[in-house]
Amino acid sequence: MKQKRTWKFKLFVGLAIFLLMIAVGFFIFANSYYSAQSYAEENLQSDSDVIVENGKELVFKSTANKNNIGLIFYQGAKVEAEAYAPLAKKIAKQGYTVIIPHLPLKMAIFSPDRADKIIRNHPEIDTWLIGGHSLGGVTASDYASRHEKISALVLLASYPGSHTDLSEATVDILSIWASQDEVADAKAIQEAKSSMPSDAKFIEIEGGNHAGFGDYGKQKGDGEATISNEEQIMQTSAAIVELIEGLKK
Repeated sequence: MKQKRTWKFKLFVGLAIFLLMIAVGFFIFANSYYSAQSYAEENLQSDSDVIVENGKELVFKSTANKNNIGLIFYQGAKVEAEAYAPLAKKIAKQGYTVIIPHLPLKMAIFSPDRADKIIRNHPEIDTWLIGGHSLGGVTASDYASRHEKISALVLLASYPGSHTDLSEATVDILSIWASQDEVADAKAIQEAKSSMPSDAKFIEIEGGNHAGFGDYGKQKGDGEATISNEEQIMQTSAAIVELIEGLKK
């Protein structure tokens, strides 16, 4: 009888240790992410051109309020939403609204349809774009393929997933990647043309890298950029604004 109790006790202890390891591992995963750096934090402040609201969603609204066009942006995996503040603010300064949701565990794949809630909460927006960085772009692609309300898709160092076919979609697509990016698969980005409309636009930022689309420090495995973070974001925002301007014609 004593031997049987000992066996059960050992099993209980082993199971408890296993569950504790899972809990600790999840805690470490949930609390390990890329944080917004100083350039991003500077752009979280409202000014005469853009009102910044940071609640359940990070919202950048033009004070001019001249366009009812909005961009929903999904962050890259394990990257703080605030890291994309410089990009969002530059776009908002041109008269548009940019919304970056705070996603569970900072990963879009855990809340792929979060854009539904954003669209419901902002009835003043008539035309919607969706976009994302890296894994966030994969999730945004899937959303765009399933929702006719989306007029355009913006991919930063990203491409549609293997089960997402946008080749027959009426959505406008802009795909931007960087020459020094060693995180995203450049070949896969190029090959994704086959799953997109023939008029999809592809732009390479010479000298940029993966992390340069936001401001969250150096990303593990990334290449060294030969242009500044500010320059990469400026080129990216200019291309996105050009896409948006095209939707108004």
